[in-house]
Amino acid sequence: MSLRRCMLVLVVAAPSAASAQSPSFLSGEWLVTVKGNVIAAPAYPGSDEIFAAPYPSVSFRRPGTPERFAPQDEPLSFALYDNGGFSAGPSFKFLGSRKFSDHPELYGLRNVDWTLEAGAFAQLWVNDFIRTRIDVRQGFHGHKGVVFDLAADAVQGFGPWTFSVGPRVTLATGRYMDAYFGVTPAQAALNGVLPAYSPAAGLKSVGATAGASYRFSPQWAASGFVRYDRLVGGAGDSPIPKTFGSVNQFTFGASLAYSFVTRLD
Repeated sequence: MSLRRCMLVLVVAAPSAASAQSPSFLSGEWLVTVKGNVIAAPAYPGSDEIFAAPYPSVSFRRPGTPERFAPQDEPLSFALYDNGGFSAGPSFKFLGSRKFSDHPELYGLRNVDWTLEAGAFAQLWVNDFIRTRIDVRQGFHGHKGVVFDLAADAVQGFGPWTFSVGPRVTLATGRYMDAYFGVTPAQAALNGVLPAYSPAAGLKSVGATAGASYRFSPQWAASGFVRYDRLVGGAGDSPIPKTFGSVNQFTFGASLAYSFVTRLD
C-alpha cells in the first residue's frame, strides 16, 4: 500500500510573526478551529482516476481577529509575516506516489515516490475583495523539481455566506515534468504503447477554482470547492495523459469546522 493511501495529514496554522514578537505571545485566549476535510483529486498528475482522502486540520488565532481566507485547493502554509494586506511564510504540499503496481497501464515507466514539496508563499490583498498569491516549492524524495503556483481570487461575503472564484496557473521545471510526463526510449519499449517523449519545462496547467462557505453559528461552519485545471505545454502534449488519463483535471473538496476558545496561562 502506498503512503498516499494511508497517510493522514495534520495541518497546523501558526499565529502571525507579529504576535510572536512577544516572549509571552502564547499566553492568553486563543480561538481554535478544528476541521474535518475530504479532498478528491487525480490519483497522479495527468490521471483521470479520482482518489479521495480525508484529513484533519487545526488553526488558531486571537479572538476578535478576522479569519484568514485560505482556499482549500492551495498548499498548506502559515504566515511568518502578516500586516493585514501582505503576508508571507513557508508552504508545503504532499504528493502521493505514482507506481505501476497501482496503475498497471504505466508499466515500464519510472515509479515516482511520495514527494514533500517545501517552499514559501507571498500573498497580497489588492483591496478588500481581490487576493493574489504566489507559491514556490522544491520537491524532495519523489520528484526533485520546482513548482510555481500563481493564484488570484475575488472574495465576497453575503451574510453567513462567503464566495470566492479565481484563476490558477502552475509552472514547473524540467525535473518535475520528466518525472510525471516524460517517457524515455527504454521506457517506451517496455511499455509497448507509449511513444518516447521529453517534455519541456515551463507552463504546466491553467485553470480556475470556485468555493463557498457557510457559517451556521460562531462555532460551526462548512465549506466546499471545485477546481479545474487544463494541462498545457509539456504536460498537455505528453502521451501519458492523452493515452491513459486526461488533460482535464478536476479536484473537489469539502470541510466541516468547529471553533472554540481556550486559554493558555
